[in-house]
Amino acid sequence: MIFHTFGNKDNRSIILIHGMLTPWQIWNYAAKQFAKDYYVIVPELDAHTEVTPTVFHSVEEEAAKIHDYIMEELGGKVFLLAGLSMGGRIAATLAKSDDLSVENLVLDGAPLTKLNGLLKAIMKSNYKTIIMKSKQHDAKILEQAKKDFLPENMLPYYIKIAENMIMVSVNNMIDSVFMPFDFKEYKSNMRILFMHGTKGNESVSAKCAVRMKKSNPQTEIRAFEGLAHAELACFEPEKWYGEVRSFISA
Repeated sequence: MIFHTFGNKDNRSIILIHGMLTPWQIWNYAAKQFAKDYYVIVPELDAHTEVTPTVFHSVEEEAAKIHDYIMEELGGKVFLLAGLSMGGRIAATLAKSDDLSVENLVLDGAPLTKLNGLLKAIMKSNYKTIIMKSKQHDAKILEQAKKDFLPENMLPYYIKIAENMIMVSVNNMIDSVFMPFDFKEYKSNMRILFMHGTKGNESVSAKCAVRMKKSNPQTEIRAFEGLAHAELACFEPEKWYGEVRSFISA
């Protein structure tokens, strides 16, 4: 795992965790803006590296690597821990660590639920097809990605990820992300924001948000009408930044 940093290390820290098949550069705008006042860390998750191929083993292993970084580099303290989609699952797992101090937890479309074996098999097949065709720079797949998945300026980064990704990582990501999630009571002073859209499969995220609020009543839920999974963060980064900035400034 590679950690990209922005801003002055003497400032309070912010960690932004990207999602599955999403390049770390999806946080470019937010990192630049937050770096004016905070020290920003953006992990480049395993299996999403652009130069040296790496393997994604599990959500727990990714969380453990970020945990060790926080302890060694940040003294165990994080002002804001934010995760998008799979990154939200990693952030929610990481926030359970008793030895960390996390003031604000932001989860965007975090899949904190299990899927049955058939749905996971379908997802694996679909993602593997997308990856294989992306490796081949298939025009139809990339055009579809541009419409539904990532803005055009992110595609060059995504293609590098696809070229380095092996299929065992796809299996591991889906198996790990869609395991049952233990909703626990976080520290009472940890503020939580759960964001999600309302379109398509975001009904899953909406249910996860309700379960999070049941376990942690301090959770604030913000639903964005008509937006699909991760659409706000990926296609409207200025608005995403504004929403999160308003939350941590309240």
